[in-house]
Amino acid sequence: MKLILLGAPGAGKGTVAKILTTLDGSIQISTGDILRGAVQAGTDLGKEAEGYMNRGDLVPDSLIMGIMENRLQEDDCKNGFLLDGFPRTIPQAEDLNELLAKLDIKLDMVVNIDVPRDVIFDRLCTRRTCQNPECQAIYNTKSNPTKVDGICDKCGSPAIQRADETEEAIAHRLDTYNKKTAPLAGFYEKEGLLKTITGTSSDLVVDGIKKELGM
Repeated sequence: MKLILLGAPGAGKGTVAKILTTLDGSIQISTGDILRGAVQAGTDLGKEAEGYMNRGDLVPDSLIMGIMENRLQEDDCKNGFLLDGFPRTIPQAEDLNELLAKLDIKLDMVVNIDVPRDVIFDRLCTRRTCQNPECQAIYNTKSNPTKVDGICDKCGSPAIQRADETEEAIAHRLDTYNKKTAPLAGFYEKEGLLKTITGTSSDLVVDGIKKELGM
């Protein structure tokens, strides 16, 4: 499958993507994970992106499109891919359309995951992420805590609250999303690709996607 997953920060795009990858070998592509890995590694891209990410702002398109073009041509994308958190703006969507046409790739569907703001806010405030860029396991202090406080169950690295998941940063991210990213739903609806699925459970969202794809 070749999908774009839309939804506010904390809507569950990453969790849904991970479940979907088990169905047909599609690869999850998250620009957020790529950029956070670059920050951890101290690359030039990471240093440039870090300031934007910590404020909850969008990373400039000039840093993103080159990453996406290279990533979509890697061998593991041949079985399909799930774009998680990209595109984020109309200009990015237009650039992505040009890139997909250049690479002769056609999308199956664009999924808009609709989750209430209060649910998202609670999810992000209580989320903890493994600091190891090779792991990036996600936990929740309420629903899925680490066995040892602050330590990743999988690799033993610190499980931290990201700088962009403080209450102030979350509010800013959600406002940024509503202004710049939410209009993507209208963009893809006009192209006949959009399917909106409402649900706070990742399993219900996955079931809805499978139904739309006839799986």
